[in-house]
Amino acid sequence: MVAMHVLLTPFRRVYRGLVWLANSPRTLILAYAILILVCGALYHFFEHSASFGDSLWWAIVTASTVGYGDISPSTWEGRVLAGILISVMVLVVIPLITAHFASKLIVDHDAFRHEEQEELKNNLRRVRALLEAFAEREGVTLPDTAGPPAAPGDR
Repeated sequence: MVAMHVLLTPFRRVYRGLVWLANSPRTLILAYAILILVCGALYHFFEHSASFGDSLWWAIVTASTVGYGDISPSTWEGRVLAGILISVMVLVVIPLITAHFASKLIVDHDAFRHEEQEELKNNLRRVRALLEAFAEREGVTLPDTAGPPAAPGDR
């Protein structure tokens, strides 16, 4: 059991990091910019004939998966870097950006905030107490409604 916890800990941390990135657009943009700069610098290091400006251009074109073909790696290190950059963009960065924008589109601005929900619950408790006191005074028995709420299809 302890071994499983130790094995899963890195994955949990990566997941938390991805969630943090997805919920922070500034951090996500900063991470993208750092990824481009690092990959551009590595490409410049691996491909000695490429200038730093051309290396940055290569990183941007490769990360966007456009791949014009005007600059392409000739060393195996550059090709591995290209594969990693494309994979990170397609499997991590683009889905995080898409998820962030989708969550902003889906947000229900008419939904109650937590404080409003708590206030409504407290008000309902007071109304219930008043109703029970009134029913007791009038000699009326109220049905017990302590059960779970009905499912949406049962309403």
